[in-house]
Amino acid sequence: MPIKVIKDNETLTEGFQVLMANLEPSKVLRFWAACHLGEGDYLKLKDQLFANETVVSLYEKVKAQQDTKGQPSSS
Repeated sequence: MPIKVIKDNETLTEGFQVLMANLEPSKVLRFWAACHLGEGDYLKLKDQLFANETVVSLYEKVKAQQDTKGQPSSS
């Protein structure tokens, strides 16, 4: 039975997608910095994470997260 080996980059990309779906972008970036994950091709990863996003769509997501908390983020 062959074993499928998943590349680290695939796992990191999927993990960041989960984080972006559940945390404010500023918290994701702080997590990223705290884990020293600044290596690799940031521009490629950014393009993958934000492929279907615009400034307006990101603003709406941030606003919706802030509205559900009842107060602006103080990060």
